[in-house]
Amino acid sequence: MSKNQKTIKNEVTLSGVGLHTGNKVNMTFKPAPVNNGYVFKRIDLEGEPIIEASAEYVVNTQRGTNIEKRGVVINTSEHVLAAVVALDIDNIIIEINAPEPPIMDGSSKHFIEALEKAEIVEQNAIREEYIVKEVISYKDEETGSEIILMPSDEYQVTTMVDFGTKVLGTQNATLNSLSEFKTEIADARTFSFLHELEMLLDHNLIKGGDLNNAIVYVDKEISEATMNKLKSAFNKESLTVKPNGILDNLTLRWANEAARHKLLDVIGDLALVGTRIRGKVIANKPGHMVNTVFAKKLQKIIKLEKRNYVPKFDLNQPPLMDIHQIMNILPHRPPFLLIDRIIELSDTHVVGMKNVTMNENFFVGHFPGAPVMPGVLQVEAMAQCGGVLVLSTVPDPENYLTYFMKMDNVKFKQKVLPGDTLIFKAELITPIRRGICHMQSYGYANGKLVVEAELMAQIAKKTKE
Repeated sequence: MSKNQKTIKNEVTLSGVGLHTGNKVNMTFKPAPVNNGYVFKRIDLEGEPIIEASAEYVVNTQRGTNIEKRGVVINTSEHVLAAVVALDIDNIIIEINAPEPPIMDGSSKHFIEALEKAEIVEQNAIREEYIVKEVISYKDEETGSEIILMPSDEYQVTTMVDFGTKVLGTQNATLNSLSEFKTEIADARTFSFLHELEMLLDHNLIKGGDLNNAIVYVDKEISEATMNKLKSAFNKESLTVKPNGILDNLTLRWANEAARHKLLDVIGDLALVGTRIRGKVIANKPGHMVNTVFAKKLQKIIKLEKRNYVPKFDLNQPPLMDIHQIMNILPHRPPFLLIDRIIELSDTHVVGMKNVTMNENFFVGHFPGAPVMPGVLQVEAMAQCGGVLVLSTVPDPENYLTYFMKMDNVKFKQKVLPGDTLIFKAELITPIRRGICHMQSYGYANGKLVVEAELMAQIAKKTKE
């Protein structure tokens, strides 16, 4: 069942410090239009540049998932994006006055609370969702990390972590539905091993960390010098190691909090795919690197499938409109009426058909010895389908004409020859306003995409003579 896209109703701002810089950060969630997706906006930089939350912009995965576009950087994006995905939001602008979101308590809890305060609302556009039909996987042979995506009725995630240390051991966590995220996953905090923390402190890379936003697993003996360094860095008079092997700065919220946080990271990193996923993710020893490599792979698969996707229509069924009914709506007449049937029609899309025969007028000159349907006429036929869509919104279509306003991203993929059956599908990109129709159109023949274009047309009332 198709769902509508969602955004937030109101703006909401959070303040905190960046984990690695220690600088104060203000971050504002703002509503976004349909098909906007998730974007970050760096309001501290000239021109307030925007960077889309997309796997193609991942530049490194050290200490978090870091994206960069034309020199504009967002670090540790995953905790924020996990919250946005979990609350079923499709479109949002995340304004930020620093290179990284505030770390808060190291979980997604505060982002969830802020977004719920902002109120989530439906939008007038259908959500695009990638329905997993076969197993997709990626394995890093060096680390043994592996992600598998398989068919499922809804988005589910299982993580299995094994760090080969006594203190942490093997842990699992499972999310059966995104609706469970708030209670089962959102509060799971980021964690670090003592040996990693020492390296970060030595390189001055963890200025914003106080021990209230990270669980520290002590995987080695702590020397007095190291303990003094930790006390100084985290502004604590005393620190000890608990019997369960973590520093005593905080108490675990779950015994498997580390596995739950890794699950949170997987959801945040896979948000970079840019499309909703309907499938089950099984992540064995996940990490930002394997997560984002898998996100890039999945993003490419979705793009390729979308390009080659051919919808199925039963051409033996009686059409919704035959040629006579089409002529009652469209002002075009043979030989310039280029669609024979309308198969589907809704408020937001139309599907039409044309049988390309050897008797077409244009074949007389294009090219007599090797007839090929001119590309411009393929685009015109798609536009006529769109004309039916937009003219079906007025009670007296016979009194209107449709005019092209612009064409963008026109691509011809295959030749169209005599004997082909062309199927055209046009979908609204934005709702029809003031008689202006902005649509994405596709043409298919012989089980392949042959033409695509983004079209804009306007209807205007006929002038009386």
